[in-house]
Amino acid sequence: MTMQDHSASGLSTIKVRVDDRPAILVGSGYVALLLALFFLVLTVWCGYGAFMHASTWSLLGALLSLIVAILFGSSIYSLQPNESAVLTLFGAYAGTDSTPGLRATVPLFKIAKVSQRVRYHECGKLKVNDLIGNPIEIGAVVVWRVDNSAKAIFQIDDYADFVGAQTESALRHIAGRHPYDFDEAVAHAGPDEAASHDQVAARTLSLRESGDQVTNELIVELKERLAVAGVTINEAWINHLAYAPEIAPVMLRRQQASAVIAARKLVVSGAVDIVKEALDKLKEQTDIDLDPERKAAMVSNLLVVLVSDKDATPVVNTGTLYA
Repeated sequence: MTMQDHSASGLSTIKVRVDDRPAILVGSGYVALLLALFFLVLTVWCGYGAFMHASTWSLLGALLSLIVAILFGSSIYSLQPNESAVLTLFGAYAGTDSTPGLRATVPLFKIAKVSQRVRYHECGKLKVNDLIGNPIEIGAVVVWRVDNSAKAIFQIDDYADFVGAQTESALRHIAGRHPYDFDEAVAHAGPDEAASHDQVAARTLSLRESGDQVTNELIVELKERLAVAGVTINEAWINHLAYAPEIAPVMLRRQQASAVIAARKLVVSGAVDIVKEALDKLKEQTDIDLDPERKAAMVSNLLVVLVSDKDATPVVNTGTLYA
């Protein structure tokens, strides 16, 4: 098991101690605002009475009204769309409020706001080794959002940094499970070599040619890694994929050579089919049955004309092939 696998399995075994649930003792903030204004006005009125009449009871009423007004005012908070408030009372989780607008709760509750808007993280170019050991550069963009506010607050110290770290780790893991190119995996395995399980999978899935499947693997792995933080992945894609600079020129020449060989094979295969068709039609339509030597000469001449990358110069033979 690799270090990344061990890390992922370790995260998946963390016991989930909190989960989102509706908050209690939460209501409209407008009512609390009106009450705060009422007690504030009452404070002014009682204070005026205490000043004018030197009444101790009026002064006491002013102080009590001011305290109540401050408590109601401190209990008011606002939430925007796609934003949640995680409430705690003396360290104990008291629920999550996700209703947008002006809200109010018990003044002793501590409020931690969590944005549930969609965000993205761009993982810079990482230098890793693919399945067969070639150094490559790979980068990705991940679109994510907080799906469970309680987990994001209580189970991870900084969930945004956690997303970045897990994205880099998962991308390295995925890149190391696949070859950069399909042809390289086949060449590495060899025609007579008994391929391992990873090599068999590599023959059908490469980083360059199977981008959608690789991206799906990345999304699945990230969802498993980030579930502990209450984060979900909306989409992801690989935005950079290239050989490392030290081997890029060599691999470019190799790809060019492979392309030339493939083109030559196609030309030769087509030329052989054309020559066969020409001989068959010549025999069917003219009843000319060439002897092996003349047939070999004709095949040779036609192949030279068809396969050569330059125009052939015909030579007219006015004699005979026989002595």
